[in-house]
Amino acid sequence: MRIRTLLVIIVVAATAAFLFINWRVLAAPVKFDFLLTASEIPVGLVMLALLTLVVLAFAAYVGMWQGTLLIDYRRQAKELQAQRALAEDAEASRFTALSTLLRDEISQLDKRLEASLDALRGEVRDSENSIAATLGEMDDRLQRSHVPAEQRTP
Repeated sequence: MRIRTLLVIIVVAATAAFLFINWRVLAAPVKFDFLLTASEIPVGLVMLALLTLVVLAFAAYVGMWQGTLLIDYRRQAKELQAQRALAEDAEASRFTALSTLLRDEISQLDKRLEASLDALRGEVRDSENSIAATLGEMDDRLQRSHVPAEQRTP
């Protein structure tokens, strides 16, 4: 049980005990003057009417306070929803930007890889031609070295 609820129960119980103990005094009629007229009314009835007015005033105040809190809560909930939507849109745009950036990077890397492969193919062709020329030269030397001396031209 909350402390506030316990406190209200204690106050109500104390008030009820006070009324029960002093009922004879509260039920005794007393003369009240209302400026234009006078009347004999029991003190207890006057006290009950005043207590009812105070309780109604506090109930109206609490109702207005809770209504204000509810309106503020709804306004804040709408603002929070709007901020959440903005954040989700921003996140989606960041993902879109990241996707675009990654695609651009991949295409650049693909172009660099193609350029590197073309350069490597050129180097392999050059090496192949160089090796072929070297082998042809060696073949010519071997053939010249095996040619008999009479067939050689000085």
